[in-house]
Amino acid sequence: MKLTHKPELLAPAGSMEKGKMALLYGADAIYLGGKMFGLRAFASNFDIAEIEEITAYAHSLGKKVYVTVNIFAHNEEIHKLPEYLLELEKCKVDALLISDLGVWTTAKQVVPNMALHVSTQANNTNYATVQAWHNLGAERVVLARELSIKEIEEISAKTKVELEAFVHGAMCISYSGRCLLSAYLTGRDGNRGACTQACRWEYNMYSLQEQKRPGEYFDLQEDEHGTYVMNSKDLCLIEYLPQLMHAGICSMKIEGRMKSVHYVATVVSVYRKAIDAAWEDPKNYKVPEEWIKELNKVSHRQYTTGFAINKPDANAQVYTSSKYEQTHDFVGIVTDYKAEEGRVYFEQRNNVKAGEALELLMPDGTLVPFVLEEMQDEWGNAIDCAPHAQQKFSAKTEVPLMINSLLRRKMKE
Repeated sequence: MKLTHKPELLAPAGSMEKGKMALLYGADAIYLGGKMFGLRAFASNFDIAEIEEITAYAHSLGKKVYVTVNIFAHNEEIHKLPEYLLELEKCKVDALLISDLGVWTTAKQVVPNMALHVSTQANNTNYATVQAWHNLGAERVVLARELSIKEIEEISAKTKVELEAFVHGAMCISYSGRCLLSAYLTGRDGNRGACTQACRWEYNMYSLQEQKRPGEYFDLQEDEHGTYVMNSKDLCLIEYLPQLMHAGICSMKIEGRMKSVHYVATVVSVYRKAIDAAWEDPKNYKVPEEWIKELNKVSHRQYTTGFAINKPDANAQVYTSSKYEQTHDFVGIVTDYKAEEGRVYFEQRNNVKAGEALELLMPDGTLVPFVLEEMQDEWGNAIDCAPHAQQKFSAKTEVPLMINSLLRRKMKE
């Protein structure tokens, strides 16, 4: 499927604030979950009024909203589905993400004019499956993470449906998200939105042995604290965007509805620049060092290319810890800028003090060095720090700053 339009940048929206920030920082569309039928039980998620609000906001910017209805439903839930689908239609959302065939069939009957996308949870790993979904009315299919770029190119050549792929975010030890580990160990089912991320836990073991293969062991790397044998690195395909475009990917998806505002805005900002550059001049596309530095500023695990280039080997996991890495702290967000006063107004997100060397990431992708000077609280009293959660304060500035810019501080090494 030869691309005739620049691929969409699709970002996660775990809350109203995250959704709006993703759109402001360059996403063409966002995906979110409602209070029912989604697979992120511990995200804030959206009620119907909020879905209507964020959809109207996105449409005012010429952008789109997709809602996940990708739970594997049980009998007691199906009867609730038609009313929910009709409410989503009234909200004017742009598409639904579905993985269950029964949910799909119900949606085709209840909201026949609604665009339907096939979720990655449906394990879309070959062109026959993709074409089958297209025959059932799919406008787009989200491909499984287990595919190489070469496989994607073949699927694209043999089908006529939009293809979406993950390019950045967390990976788990499962098949396209279809995992039973959490349910088995804790009773909380990842396929129903309640994953405990048991694959990230610390396990104590020296080797694995299969019962019918005595004497054959699978050695595991372990230190005095245990091992994290199932702890996958995070996906990062920023270097391969031209290849993904050539392969026919029309929507590049960032994982992370459970991630922070800082994460969503920063990663979206970087991929906005990257997609624009790759589309404009794919032959000379290169990833500047500053893009990688930006991706390292947010909370993440070590990066991997997943299945895109070669099948993952032992280096695709982090065995020593399940902790995240990051180089910068998110300490505030710009709520207002008043040129006539020469002041910028913030909402605090982490303890911050006057005189600290900070930086601002603006929604247009610009980085601005910044030092807090002449700090005042929200009543105009002089202060030398903002220690309270979401405290309102202001500072002097001679540089025009954009509302919703992120204030960051480099962490001590």
